[in-house]
Amino acid sequence: MSHAVDRYITRNARRAVALLQDTVRIPTENPPGVRYIECARLLASQLKNAGLETRLVAAPAAAQRRALPEASANPRTNVVGFLDAGARRTLHFNAHYDVVPVSGKWKFGPFEPRRSGDWIYGRGTSDMKGSIAALIHALEAVSATRSRPHCNIEVSFTADEETDSRFGADWLTRHGRLRADYALVMEGATGRSICCGHNGCLWFEISIVGKSAHGSTPERGVNALEQLAVLLVELQSYKKLIGTRTFNAPDGRVMRPTVNFGGVFGGNTGGKVNTVPGLASFTVDRRVLPGEDTATAEREFRECVAAAARRIPDIRVRVEKFTESVALFSPPDTPFFQSVASSLRRVRRTPAVPWVASGFNDMHFFSRNLGIPVAGYGPAGENDHGVDERVSVKDLITVSRIYADVMLTLRG
Repeated sequence: MSHAVDRYITRNARRAVALLQDTVRIPTENPPGVRYIECARLLASQLKNAGLETRLVAAPAAAQRRALPEASANPRTNVVGFLDAGARRTLHFNAHYDVVPVSGKWKFGPFEPRRSGDWIYGRGTSDMKGSIAALIHALEAVSATRSRPHCNIEVSFTADEETDSRFGADWLTRHGRLRADYALVMEGATGRSICCGHNGCLWFEISIVGKSAHGSTPERGVNALEQLAVLLVELQSYKKLIGTRTFNAPDGRVMRPTVNFGGVFGGNTGGKVNTVPGLASFTVDRRVLPGEDTATAEREFRECVAAAARRIPDIRVRVEKFTESVALFSPPDTPFFQSVASSLRRVRRTPAVPWVASGFNDMHFFSRNLGIPVAGYGPAGENDHGVDERVSVKDLITVSRIYADVMLTLRG
């Protein structure tokens, strides 16, 4: 990387902080996906100021409304920017700008980003508006110093990663006329680690349909909550079944599939203390390892639920899948991954470590839909999806330097 670019990024650290604060102030909570267009327009303006041609790209409104009732009031919009360096190949950077909803008591207002020491607090600072600020800061440095990348640079800021990316990265990689030959998705690993893969997931809602009755005559009803409790006990064997499987990650970890019951659970509306609950429901989060087939994992889970239900008298069970994300593993010996690793080593002065993330991100869309090499990397933060989410300013600047180094050293 040129010394001029490095100096610009370091000396103008406050600019990166300001870029981040501007985006965090727009509460793009998903669900339901509020203020997407406002944030997309701000990001397009920031990319334009950094010298990129920009466009807003969205799926047809009718398709959005059919799939997502909330899209009528909250349309999904993506931002694409392009810097033509006259090269044969194009390096793509991707980040999502939606954030999870806020809960709990925060040190500062979740959408009033404040700096305290080395940390900037606010919803989305770590996941993943910090990555967006680091990238735009790097692009501004390249532009201000009149440096020339060896690859064309393409950028996408996408919607809905916190749900299913249906009208975000998935739709964009299928229909957005991207020119990418390599993709760096700006999350999945931090520090010395670079993401070369991630788990997939299956999200289900299980509903138990009982029969309501008056609390003084419970024998006239079928208690859905009691049946839910029995079903959960029966499903403990499913945990043991999948717990025997492993995936050997390149950093030496042995990864196992997981299942979490009841991230969201509830009962029938209008219930009272003196009613027999006629409906009970809970969610299931099944993490799918690289090497596992998502369709096979879904079929197996449904069969286990059906087998458990057969052991419970009078139970009526519905299983509805509402999100699916496939797992990914991209061998870290590819030239693109090694180029990103070299940039990390030059900036951090330490060797890179390949990492497979236990969560999922949008890397698999670029790999599966575009068939291109991918990697994942972003700044270090804490409390993602939690109270007092925050990102390190020092690491924000370090990652901005790494992004700039990748731009200026990857050969097109």
